[in-house]
Amino acid sequence: MIWGSESWQISGVAGSETIVACGEDKGKTLNQLVKEQKEKLIGEENYQRFGDEFPLLIKFIDAKQDLSIQVHPNDEIAKKHGKSRGKTEMWYALECAPDAALYCGLKQEITPAEYKAMVENDTITDALARYEVKEDDTFFIPAGRIHAIGGGCMVAEIQQTSDVTYRIYDYKRKDKDGNYRELHTEKAAESIDYTVLPNYRTAYQPMKNEGVQIAECPYFTTAVYNLTEPMTLDYSELDSFVILIAVKGEGTIVADGEELEFAKGNTILLPATTGEVKVKGEIKFLETFV
Repeated sequence: MIWGSESWQISGVAGSETIVACGEDKGKTLNQLVKEQKEKLIGEENYQRFGDEFPLLIKFIDAKQDLSIQVHPNDEIAKKHGKSRGKTEMWYALECAPDAALYCGLKQEITPAEYKAMVENDTITDALARYEVKEDDTFFIPAGRIHAIGGGCMVAEIQQTSDVTYRIYDYKRKDKDGNYRELHTEKAAESIDYTVLPNYRTAYQPMKNEGVQIAECPYFTTAVYNLTEPMTLDYSELDSFVILIAVKGEGTIVADGEELEFAKGNTILLPATTGEVKVKGEIKFLETFV
């Protein structure tokens, strides 16, 4: 059964690394480039912090049906269980179905024991905040926050380079062999942040022809741009790579004297040595860096 599809746009996850498609580095993995170019690619402080592993994973996720309810551990808990790091992430909604919805965060206080009982008796969704989703909605999901993408949602996801996920609930669905997928109830109970907040949707004011910050945390900073006229982005003082993710429209970018197509679905990685970047066209895109 196909519940959804993912396109890993930029990845340094071992075994699923992005491969350079053309140019003198064709065929190399992203982490090979990091190892060779070091701070020139990802920035001096980032290289000291992350070493030879690229620090962000960029995805497009298209949910055909409700995806499983999950939580990700923080760095401390992940390392306790033999993983290199935890996972903090964010979603930016693309064009979604009219009835698309998702879960993000707890809407009522529960204890770890109550959480386990609600998973067992199929009522865990009663404790979760549910949101109808439309294009441009944004959700920040720090490690420990329960979440699930619903059917009809399409999102761009920006996250730490980590593939550690604890599955909380999967609606008692069976795979093609008639088996339930594994749940990670104990590890999830340890990882969940049981804090209840009044709202988990990111509030921001969309603007045209300027960047609007929609997320900032120790792992990434993200802004959205909605351009109707040419714009120059200056990264000369930024000690980081920059990733540009086109989510709507089409145009071009000029960086280091090279012009590249930049249209919906394209993701471009700019090295830390990049200075000015010129963007043309009617295009909406995300900008993220560490």
